[in-house]
Amino acid sequence: MAMLTVRNLPDDVHRALRVQAAQHGRSTEAYVREILALAVKPEKRVRLGDALADLSRQVGLTNEDFEIFQQVRDQTPAEPMRFE
Repeated sequence: MAMLTVRNLPDDVHRALRVQAAQHGRSTEAYVREILALAVKPEKRVRLGDALADLSRQVGLTNEDFEIFQQVRDQTPAEPMRFE
């Protein structure tokens, strides 16, 4: 696991972190890890697969539509690149 050192943290910020961590029943280190994780990986982040599924529902695409896409798709294998 990676480690992170934060230099020049103002005393009042460190004190506020310690107080809030104690109020939540956590160590300061655990509390800061939680804050950082929520900042960079919010629960409501957009996930590409979910966004595409929602979009297809809004447009009204069905499984039958995708079967048609498969039928009309060019099935010819791609030719490998030549470096001559």
